[in-house]
Amino acid sequence: MIDASTSLYCVLGSPVSHSKSPCIHNRAFQDNGIDAVYLAFEPDDIGRAVRAIRTLSIKGASVTIPFKEAVMEHLDWIDPLAGKIGAVNTVVNAAGVLKGYNTDCRAAVAPLTAYGIEGKTVCIVGAGGAARAVAFGIAEERGRLIITNRNREKGLDLADRTGGEFVPYADMAGIRADIVINTTSVGMVPNDKDLSFPADALDPSMVVMDVVYTPLNTRLLDTARGKGCETIDGLAMFLAQAAAQFRLWTDIEPDVEPLREAVLDTQRRT
Repeated sequence: MIDASTSLYCVLGSPVSHSKSPCIHNRAFQDNGIDAVYLAFEPDDIGRAVRAIRTLSIKGASVTIPFKEAVMEHLDWIDPLAGKIGAVNTVVNAAGVLKGYNTDCRAAVAPLTAYGIEGKTVCIVGAGGAARAVAFGIAEERGRLIITNRNREKGLDLADRTGGEFVPYADMAGIRADIVINTTSVGMVPNDKDLSFPADALDPSMVVMDVVYTPLNTRLLDTARGKGCETIDGLAMFLAQAAAQFRLWTDIEPDVEPLREAVLDTQRRT
C-alpha cells in the first residue's frame, strides 16, 4: 500500500511512455520488500525536474533520452566515470545531495565480451549520452572505434574523446566493421519502422547490437538476422544498467531473471 512513508523513485525522459523501467524497478522493490514506488515522468525542462527531485525528496532517478548530458549541470556531484563519459543516467539523492552516475558503460560492454572486443572494429551509430557510455566502454576494452552521427560536431567530439574515427552519416554505407551498435532512438516506438544502419552494409560476419528494447526485435536486428549476422537485443544492456542503478539506490543486488520475465510479460501483453 502506498502512503506517506513510501519512497519515490522515477525515470526522466522524453519520450518515456514506452519505458519498461517502472516495470523493472517496481518488481525489484516488491521482491526485496522495499516500501517504494517508481514512476515515469516526461518533463519539458530537466532543470525544473531536478528541482522537483529536491523539493519532493525523490530518492533516486533514472535519466534517459534526451537528458543524459543536460542533467549534469544541475547535480551536486558527478562520479568520475560519468564525468569522463560526459553523461549521467542515474541520480542518487543522498540526504539532499544529488549525485550523478553512469551505469550504461559497463552494461553495454558485458553482452559483447563473449565475441571479443580487443582489436575489433566497432561502429557506434549516434553520439548522444548512450553513445558516449558505449564508446568509453569499448575504448577501455581496446576496440577500434568508428563513430557515425547526423550531427558532425558531436560525432567528431566523441571520436576525439575516445581515440576513434568519425565517419559522416551520409557515408555510413561504406563502413566496414566487426561490430555495429545502434545507440540512437531510430527503431524505437514510434519510429520502429526505421533502419538505423544501411542493410547493404551489413555482412554475415558482423555482430549487430541495438540498445533499443521497445520493440525488442528492432528492424535493424531483424534485417541483420536476415543477413546472417549475430545479434544482441537491447534487453541485456537495459537489465544490466537497471540492476546497477538498483544497487546504487538500495545497496541490494537484485535477481535479474524475475526482472527479465516481468519485462517480457509486459511486452507479450501489448
